[in-house]
Amino acid sequence: MELIRHGEKPLAITMGDPSGIGPEIIIKALNAQPETRAVVFGCPKVMQRAAEVVQSTRDVHLLQALRNASFEPGVIEVLNTGGLSGLPAFGEVSAESGRAGFKAIRQAVACALQGAVSGIVTAPIHKEALALGGVKYPGHTEMLADFGGADRVAMLLGNDEIRTVLVTIHCSLLYAIKSADFDAQMAAIRLADQGARALGCNNPRVAVAGLNPHAGEGGLFGREEIEIIAPAIKAAQAEGINASGPWPGDTVFMMARQGRFDIVVAQYHDQGLIPVKYMGLEKGVNITLGLPFVRTSPDHGTAFDIAGTSKADASSLLTAIKYASTLVSAQSKGTA
Repeated sequence: MELIRHGEKPLAITMGDPSGIGPEIIIKALNAQPETRAVVFGCPKVMQRAAEVVQSTRDVHLLQALRNASFEPGVIEVLNTGGLSGLPAFGEVSAESGRAGFKAIRQAVACALQGAVSGIVTAPIHKEALALGGVKYPGHTEMLADFGGADRVAMLLGNDEIRTVLVTIHCSLLYAIKSADFDAQMAAIRLADQGARALGCNNPRVAVAGLNPHAGEGGLFGREEIEIIAPAIKAAQAEGINASGPWPGDTVFMMARQGRFDIVVAQYHDQGLIPVKYMGLEKGVNITLGLPFVRTSPDHGTAFDIAGTSKADASSLLTAIKYASTLVSAQSKGTA
């Protein structure tokens, strides 16, 4: 995967929750890939503290405006998005940190919609801090869909071996079952096909997981597969999508890992994320499909327990940056 280089619009990297590991892994990632053309959206003082924690030799440069970024060697560009009265404590949930993380995202989205940045990579936010700060969204995906004016979005989580797209995202299991209707199935299947193509798969094999144990066992354990999921798969096939299923949720990821499928449509959050995260967080990436701009993120949270210790691994963020570059390139070529 090629990284975004000099002469192109930069990636926006949002700092995440300033009390978590986001600022540290951003500094580590940009140190590891100094040729990446990126601007950090967040608090310069927070990023300077993170640079000191990880003993970075690069200077944190405060930008008053995005157009002033020079991308000189040895410099990490930070656009101040406000929201903090001082440096927040490491590892503590706070309303101020939640609001600051949110403001960084809002400004990055505004720049993406204006075409000022090529895409967005988001460091982890803390959902409780968002709520304390009066932010109504449960997570990145929902706020990005709203800000971007997207009718339907889906999370694509993946690593080098398996990829999954979710029909439903951050909601109770009871609500997820109610929400996984025909339209939601179709949206997820279409986005899975589009996402896999953008990542280089031609005619991707899309496996759709069932909702119930054993994919309903012919109606013995539930009829969602018969009445909703199977008809959606048939409709997707009629559109030319290489979809199949419904497959039992407890074996479909094993089959995908064996090479039978390119991407799996999972019915709810934990069904899709447990197999990906069980294989390790260091190489996982989260991609939001259906937005008018590219957005990726690492496949882990704020890790408050190790914030400020420099123990955080930046591998997943590096993967997210690389995937963002791949998607931006595909988009510019008209293949995404």
